[in-house]
Amino acid sequence: MIKRYLLAPGPTPVPPEVLLAMARPMIHHRAPEFDKLFAEVRDGLKWLFQTQSDVLMLASSGTGGMEGAVSNFLSPGDKALTVNGGKFGERWGKLCKAFGAQVTELKVEWGRAVDPQAVSDALKKDPAIKAVYVQASETSTGVAHDVQALAKIVKAHGETILVVDAITALGVFDIKTDEWGIDVVVTGSQKALMLPPGLAFVSVSEKAWQLADKAKNTSFYFNFKRERDNQQKNQTAYTPAVSLIIGLQEVLKMLKAEGLSAVFNRQANLAKAMREGMQAAGLALFPKESPSDALTAISAPEGVDGQAIYKNLRTQYGITAAGGQDHLKGKIFRLSHMGYMDRFDVIVAMAATEMVIKGLGHPIKLGSGVAKAQEILMAK
Repeated sequence: MIKRYLLAPGPTPVPPEVLLAMARPMIHHRAPEFDKLFAEVRDGLKWLFQTQSDVLMLASSGTGGMEGAVSNFLSPGDKALTVNGGKFGERWGKLCKAFGAQVTELKVEWGRAVDPQAVSDALKKDPAIKAVYVQASETSTGVAHDVQALAKIVKAHGETILVVDAITALGVFDIKTDEWGIDVVVTGSQKALMLPPGLAFVSVSEKAWQLADKAKNTSFYFNFKRERDNQQKNQTAYTPAVSLIIGLQEVLKMLKAEGLSAVFNRQANLAKAMREGMQAAGLALFPKESPSDALTAISAPEGVDGQAIYKNLRTQYGITAAGGQDHLKGKIFRLSHMGYMDRFDVIVAMAATEMVIKGLGHPIKLGSGVAKAQEILMAK
């Protein structure tokens, strides 16, 4: 028998309390019982997003929220600036082009964070840019972009909005949506929100709604204005993912009981233990700067196939991690520590990584990384 551990950067483990909540008998989404549930969850999402604006709930993956964050704010021919520092930054560019936008792509070396000055320069060079699209946490590289600095820059450019993919960021580290002036924030259910895949969430500022009023792109299912009008009445335009919303109610109770600051501190401590543990074991982190607290991307040792590490973690020790994408395939592997994770998830991941790499013939002192992680986790 092998016990299974889900340590991939999405989907992430779901707490037993949430699974039990979702196992309750189905309720009808037009019944008064759902109205009450939906109202509670809407308020909880505003707390989590740190915003007074509506947070839309969509029955889709996070990419559905990303698509809506393009189609609802841009018209064909509008100019958009996309930050491509990884696989998901690349996705912003593809989405914008799919809806007829003229895209200026700011390419950033994978493993580095975007320089806010480069965004400022691009906006000064072309003041007609309507929207800037970026990740808060680039899942493919394990890098966090400084969205606070970017929000300050974009705010100074008239009607231009900042759209942030926070799919592996929200609920992991502090994102002050209103205070920083981020116009659109997108996340998904299967990351730090500790739910199965199937829900996307999007907060929209008043500035972004004004841009939406002028947008000419057509969207039927991902029509944010229609959803806002319905969700303000505690309904959805179309059939919602009822059981996931019931689970979300439980998740929000758990997060509120812990407190946002405590959540961020816990996630930061787990990330620190994972990063420093890997380095103590003689492994190199892939990010050259600004590592995300959601996951750790580790470079495969010289002569070792990163895909073999990722596969052996699963087949030998029951740990589902993630490999590299595109040109990073075989060069890195990634381990998550976001959401329903605690200290011993990091210890298990660290110990198994050492065992797999030693088994692949690379010299490594067993326990060296584990010991470092233990020191950090005991000190908290």
